[in-house]
Amino acid sequence: MSTRILPAVGDPDAARSITTLLSQLPDAEPAGPLGDSTSLLDTLAGLAAESLDELPEVVLVHERIGPVPALELIREVALRFPAVGVVLVTADASPGLYSAAMDSGARGLVGLPLSYEELAQRVQAAAGWSVGVRRHLGQGAEVFTGPGGTVVTVSGAKGGVGTTVVAVQLALAANASGHSVALVDLDLQSGDIASYLDVQFRRSIVDLSTIQDISPRVLQDALFEHDTGMALLLAPGDGERGEEVSDRVVRQTVSALRHRFEVVVVDCGTHMNSANAAAIEMADRTLLVTTPDVVTVRAAKRMVRLWNRLQIRKAEETVTVVNRHTRNTEIQPPLIEKITATKVARIAVPANFKELHGAVDAGRMQDLEAKSTVKQALWSLAGDLGLVRSAEAAEKQGRFKGDRGAVGGRRGRGR
Repeated sequence: MSTRILPAVGDPDAARSITTLLSQLPDAEPAGPLGDSTSLLDTLAGLAAESLDELPEVVLVHERIGPVPALELIREVALRFPAVGVVLVTADASPGLYSAAMDSGARGLVGLPLSYEELAQRVQAAAGWSVGVRRHLGQGAEVFTGPGGTVVTVSGAKGGVGTTVVAVQLALAANASGHSVALVDLDLQSGDIASYLDVQFRRSIVDLSTIQDISPRVLQDALFEHDTGMALLLAPGDGERGEEVSDRVVRQTVSALRHRFEVVVVDCGTHMNSANAAAIEMADRTLLVTTPDVVTVRAAKRMVRLWNRLQIRKAEETVTVVNRHTRNTEIQPPLIEKITATKVARIAVPANFKELHGAVDAGRMQDLEAKSTVKQALWSLAGDLGLVRSAEAAEKQGRFKGDRGAVGGRRGRGR
């Protein structure tokens, strides 16, 4: 049996060296090296979508891969594709790094400069482990499977622009069309999703902060099952505990959610920290909410520049959502697009707080009337973003829920 090997190597010289040695291994089928973490994860996701058997037995991760750091990348591969044996290639063969790599899910470590004997030994061991895991998975082991759903982050240019309303309504729209949906509150100090959806809760994302490996069961225990059918992962009730949520926790959590739900909407609030920065970096769609006034548009421009400097998200990869739009304001979407250098959403959300007042005060955004122009705009935006399954497709699967709001007025339940 041949061993399929997929190298992820950002350094050209190291890539050539690894490729040469891999070609000499007996019964090896090395693929061409991938230059960054995004390409690796996308390639593995595409293969997993076809079949578990399509995945390579071994993935080699070079220490200078990017943009996701090598150990974080190993952890994500191990979580999302547990049947793949990952080997770290590094010049630092110290016991400390070896231990950290094993904790992240690596099956071995190869030192630089490369040795044929060591590389062959580590690849063989990782391949043998991979074959054993696949045999075990065939017996129904509990793992995350599938290529993964769509992750959308929603951030505010500044406080009070309506970030949470946008996030909640996008999630409700996706849920109503038949998608499985998770709504995450990463506004860690002052998240309001629980208040907007009439939720009393005990568990939050903080409960995942000490977990090294988030299994499906551990994730389920942290989620709140809402009446609408959405799963909620809430911000802590005590805002100071938000500091316990690191970028590592967020990367693990978002990866786990992506492979359990078809749509994951993340409310990142308005304050940047390492936790929500990780979510924005991982997202398939990144939304930035602004209102059409000078102060807020300037704040949006600063946020976009900050993301670019930190290499979190490029301006052209960001979609700006104009909230509280009126036709007679001097600042219109085309001007906002020019100022921020982002793509402005085709649909602007009208300024009509009177429509929202009752639902916001009652804490039941799920009960916002269908005739609300704000709701119609945000649900149309969800359609433009690809978060809404067509009614025809949903009906074929027997899953279309329509615009029903909460079921029977009862509360969801926490775990």
